Amino acid sequence: MAANCVVNPRSAARLSKAAARCQATKARKAHARSAGKPAPSAARIQGLQSLVRPFRSAGASKDPLLDPLDATAVEFEDLYGERDACGVGFIANIEGKRSKTVVDKAIQGLSCMEHRGACSADDDSGDGAGVMTEIPWKLLASEIDGVEEGKCGVGMVFLPQDEAGAQNCKSFITKYAEDLGFEVLGWRDVPVNKDVVGVMAKETEPVMAQIVVKGDFADFETLDKELYVLRKRIEKEVTSIYGPEDECYVCSMSTKTIVYKGMLRSAVVQTYFLDLQNDLFETAFCIYHRRFSTNTVPKWPLAQPMRFLGHNGEINTLQGNLNIMNSREKLLSHPKWAGHEEDLLPICKGSGASDSANLDRVAELLTRTDFDVEDTMMLLVPEAYDNHPDLDTKYPEVKSFYKYYEGLQEGWDGPALLVFSDGDKVGARLDRNGLRPARFWQTDDGFVYMASEVGVLNDVFDSASKVVRKGRLGPGQMLSVDLKEGTVKTNIEIAKTAAAKKPYSEWAKNIVEFDPKSFSYKDTTQMTAEEALEMQIAFGYGIEDSQMIIEAMATNGVEATFCMGDTIALPVLSGRPHLLYDYFKQRFAQVTNPPIDPLREGLVMSLAVRIGRRGNLLKPEADSVKQVNLTSPVLIEEELDEIMKTDFLQSKKFSTFFKSGESIKAAVEALCADVEKAVRSGCQSVVLSDKPEGRLSADTPAIPILLAAGAVNHHLISCGLRTEASIIAETAQCFSTHHFACLIGYGVSAVCPYLALEACRQWRMSDRTESLVKKGRVANLSVEDVQHNFKIAINKGLKKILSKMGFSLLSSYQGAQIFDIYGLADDVVATSFIGSTSRIGGMTLDDLSKETVSFWNKAFPELPSKLEFFGFITSRPTGEYHAANPEMSKLLHKAVGLGGKNPAIENFKAYQEHQEKAPITTLRDMLEVSSDRSPIPIEEVESATEMVERFCTGGMSLGAISRETHEVIAIAMNRMGGKSNSGEGGEDPVRWKPMEDVNADGLSDTFSYL
Repeated sequence: MAANCVVNPRSAARLSKAAARCQATKARKAHARSAGKPAPSAARIQGLQSLVRPFRSAGASKDPLLDPLDATAVEFEDLYGERDACGVGFIANIEGKRSKTVVDKAIQGLSCMEHRGACSADDDSGDGAGVMTEIPWKLLASEIDGVEEGKCGVGMVFLPQDEAGAQNCKSFITKYAEDLGFEVLGWRDVPVNKDVVGVMAKETEPVMAQIVVKGDFADFETLDKELYVLRKRIEKEVTSIYGPEDECYVCSMSTKTIVYKGMLRSAVVQTYFLDLQNDLFETAFCIYHRRFSTNTVPKWPLAQPMRFLGHNGEINTLQGNLNIMNSREKLLSHPKWAGHEEDLLPICKGSGASDSANLDRVAELLTRTDFDVEDTMMLLVPEAYDNHPDLDTKYPEVKSFYKYYEGLQEGWDGPALLVFSDGDKVGARLDRNGLRPARFWQTDDGFVYMASEVGVLNDVFDSASKVVRKGRLGPGQMLSVDLKEGTVKTNIEIAKTAAAKKPYSEWAKNIVEFDPKSFSYKDTTQMTAEEALEMQIAFGYGIEDSQMIIEAMATNGVEATFCMGDTIALPVLSGRPHLLYDYFKQRFAQVTNPPIDPLREGLVMSLAVRIGRRGNLLKPEADSVKQVNLTSPVLIEEELDEIMKTDFLQSKKFSTFFKSGESIKAAVEALCADVEKAVRSGCQSVVLSDKPEGRLSADTPAIPILLAAGAVNHHLISCGLRTEASIIAETAQCFSTHHFACLIGYGVSAVCPYLALEACRQWRMSDRTESLVKKGRVANLSVEDVQHNFKIAINKGLKKILSKMGFSLLSSYQGAQIFDIYGLADDVVATSFIGSTSRIGGMTLDDLSKETVSFWNKAFPELPSKLEFFGFITSRPTGEYHAANPEMSKLLHKAVGLGGKNPAIENFKAYQEHQEKAPITTLRDMLEVSSDRSPIPIEEVESATEMVERFCTGGMSLGAISRETHEVIAIAMNRMGGKSNSGEGGEDPVRWKPMEDVNADGLSDTFSYL
């Protein structure tokens, strides 16, 4: 019955119509535009025809992680959907005694986690549930001859549904095993009860099989290593046949552990896998997991536990983690893997793998190399070691451990409860914020239990007398049970043991600390007022940028407060040129992933960044980390000078200027080539600079710094050199927190905003400011103070931006590309922003070059007397059009009867006409209803009063919005006959009582705002 919604092709006639609308509204006060301002150009809307194209940006026709010889950034669109919010736990016998009881108790705990998971529309196909246990050697030995613990390995494999495909997979797996020297004892059909599988899950249900191999190797470690190589070879073959969709998937292949999992509900895991009912199935531990798959269609391979861990939470920094790992993998080496280096690649997987699966892959590699399982979890998910009084005074060696590895491995950051096992140890690790619940208890019969919540065994009261120890994991803490040693260790004991294995305190001395207090701000202006104005105009500053952003931060040390949104046109639809940053929108936390409060949780947040190369992660040594540590990415001039003078960095500046009229693409490519050559020659600090040696030249504009930095970042990734050098931007074109966030998000480690700092100095030393100080309207701050305030404001703003996405560490935000792009064409994305999503096309490199030159030319040949008013922040007749403008507000008020006037249809028509004639500002303005169906008679349409009775508000907690908003929404729903949701945070108990203080006028002291 509904009409189709299609994209208007924006024909020439439509463009003319849009242009006419823009011109027709100039004379109207609220709609007046600057004289002679052009309508949206054809170049700006190029690509908008493909609004409903597949959501993939340029350069992403294949999974870039599949080819180890051609590193590139991963696609955010492939990763964005694969997030989890789950229930997880484990049971372990401290002395390593195996029994069927462990399985049964774990299944009971898993069944109590059903509320932590989700089901498909059939209410029967679970997002995923499963268990990880020790290999059931007795069970296997009863069915397959020759099975011998210590000499055998077992692979749990999902085979294709079709018989020919399954047989083909069995054949090449068998061949690869034999090539590595294994004897294949046999394939085993895993007995399952297909009747308990949901309808939707059954469509993709794989064939469950196990392969048992035996190897005569020198030692147990070699056997385990060869099994890992075997699995990696199998993965490559599967990818070559099926692509990234895991038609054949190895759940586990180990000498110690095995994984049973699937798209099942918790309650049917044991019913489905008949092995789990067999009395011969004995294990000393069991990890269990129930998956809630966020924003994605569940898949059998993505059920958990993975091969090494089970994860409740989300890894927010995933794209940055994968980009760095992808670049780093060519440089990883270890004697253990000699001759097998190519077999290990790719380490991570972009398309088809979740955040949990990729973290599992990295953790597994480290543990199978030379890292203890506990050390692995510490360096991948580090606790907040800065400003930690215990670590500072009692355990400085632990702080040195974290400090050292921070220079080798960026943290996998986000809310996470990780339960892990390598077969010898089983444990749990909580993220640095402690944003996921983790309870544990130990009983006098030798068991340790850990779960997302208490009561999962339904024996809280019965077992209370047996509990000898209990608690919960705090932020960044760990619990570990050593099944071989028969010990239970908590966080400090684990951390001290890990820190004592190598001389990390000595190695950490190679890290040069830059103390901000050791550097001085410039105490006077470095340019004349004319030179500063010329540069500000050339680099795209407007009067609002100067007064409402830079001066506000310089005065108060915080960002100025604006409205929660803006109603100007998207840059690609605007008639005015925009800075490149304006085409990027920051992402924010998902429903299952709470943002951080940067004020109350500041202790776990860090803006520290490292400058310098990262050594070989698999073989950490004394010289693997020799870097400069910055407490903030905001550099003042003196700090940058010191970096340039630091010998081991071999810093080098690269000019971003290009000749006007020449191809900006060619200039970017030349810049990338120069940087690559320098990095190969030992440069560890690449400084991209648009700072002229003298005055600006009219015919030599600068490449937008974001375009240059993004291109260099991805070029180094593609060359496998990204971990060999850091990128620093010395730029005039960076003055707001969003600008800093964009640069850092696309790979820049630090920024020296020399023109913004100069603008602070110019403002403070101006006659106007001196007059305001004398009148007491502005605080009497020194030149140094205003620059410091600017830096503090940027730091605060960056923490706020990190917190929106649930990030704690700026080092993890770096290169994470947590942005959506609106209005850039494929060639721009392919050049500088590979992996980011640009769904609508738009401005090409040539278009951006023209915008850059248009800003530049405003400063030449005649310098204006002041900065231009663009109107991007405030609505004025001479500035950018704002959809929310005074005239629109007046018409809307009249239409709904505000101001004591009765609503009338003619008032609404006036408002409607105003909106129809308004310039295009959003994508939906370009949509038109196109249908070949006859209109539905209005008599057949349900009345509005009946429709609203089915309305229901979202579950907004009392802590999320104000009490007034909460209750006004509830009253509105009551009047309409709909439903209101009080939310997780509950509601004020006063609402449970009848209102008894309402006077004759209908007013109440309790609810005075109603």
